[in-house]
Amino acid sequence: MAGFELTVNGESRRVDVDPATPLLTVLRNDLGLRAAKLGCGLEQCGACTVLVAGESALSCRLPISQVGRREVTTLEGLAEAGGLHALQRAFIEERAAQCGYCVPGILVSAAALLAWNPDPDDEAIRRQLADQLCRCGAHPRILAAVRRAARELRG
Repeated sequence: MAGFELTVNGESRRVDVDPATPLLTVLRNDLGLRAAKLGCGLEQCGACTVLVAGESALSCRLPISQVGRREVTTLEGLAEAGGLHALQRAFIEERAAQCGYCVPGILVSAAALLAWNPDPDDEAIRRQLADQLCRCGAHPRILAAVRRAARELRG
């Protein structure tokens, strides 16, 4: 066991875990953040996606020892001043989720995209979300929701 200081969703947190413990395990079991999910456990489905230093990261196999002092943001941390993030609102308005299992990973991955590309075309959105496995058939609505959020964020 070792002590790790993390900044998660803007808050400093300390955990005592084995250095090889996956970030996802720490987020869910030690910090009670449940949005990121364990899907495949093999970094292939994207259900565990979070932001690490503003970039999409698959947390199911990322050892806590490799996170260091980089800021971690989960879906719970996307909300703005107690309200929903533009992406969350857009997903609701476009009805872009069906079962919802993959949605947290899609939302944080899309947030990373919009942070560096405020006006993505459908191809850029598809490339960014390529690691997100969704079998619901809501893909056209997901694209529409990301475009809608981009428009809102641009003003």
